[in-house]
Amino acid sequence: MEVITAAALRQRHRHIREAQSQAMATRLHRSISWLRRSEANENDDDTRFIHLWISLNAAYAGEFDEESSEQKRVANFVSRLVSADTEQHLHTLLFEHFTGHIRLLIDNRYVFAPFWRALRDHDSSERWKEQFDSDRRTAMDALLGKRTTDLLTIVLSRLYVLRNQLVHGGATWNSSVNRQQLRDGCGLLGALMPIIISVMMEADAFENDAIAYPVLPEYTSAAQVGTSPANPAPFLQGPATATGTVATTD
Repeated sequence: MEVITAAALRQRHRHIREAQSQAMATRLHRSISWLRRSEANENDDDTRFIHLWISLNAAYAGEFDEESSEQKRVANFVSRLVSADTEQHLHTLLFEHFTGHIRLLIDNRYVFAPFWRALRDHDSSERWKEQFDSDRRTAMDALLGKRTTDLLTIVLSRLYVLRNQLVHGGATWNSSVNRQQLRDGCGLLGALMPIIISVMMEADAFENDAIAYPVLPEYTSAAQVGTSPANPAPFLQGPATATGTVATTD
């Protein structure tokens, strides 16, 4: 399988970003930047996974609201992404290259949220195990049935548990107790993100999506001269506009 680097994606993006909306150009710029950073952490799975997840977040996150849960936003993004992937790169990746990683993830109770809730609530009923077995069967059905949207949604929901564990301080850096799921998580996300970014570059489906924390005009103007409007200290920001000058961070 050909590996697409962040540098290659960045170069591709330079040629098309002027035709994109400001939100889309910014979204991809941010996602590629975090993917690029993840590539510098080959020997640090904890840090690499966090940087990969930020890259994913940059790719799909819109305006934050309380009405839509993170998992629902991810599921909606996956559905649209798979529809936009007309050449089925995601399908090929999941079903031809990562079935082993996915099976291990599906069988791992430590990336299954109800297991941790039962442990926290001292629930000895083993209802979590019934849920785990049911969820596992659903995942295996999606795997054997080669249903890309269903399988990718399940995979990311499992990796979201791992994300929470790391980001919320529920794990020790370089711990020996969670290496398997981290290795699998890094392998999957590291292969998924270049494809996700590539699909988004070629599709119009995400062009009009709003982004969280857009680049503000007063900041981009200041970034072009290297200062903040409120503070003369050096100030850097992302791409100014899809058609305008790109700031010094690019």
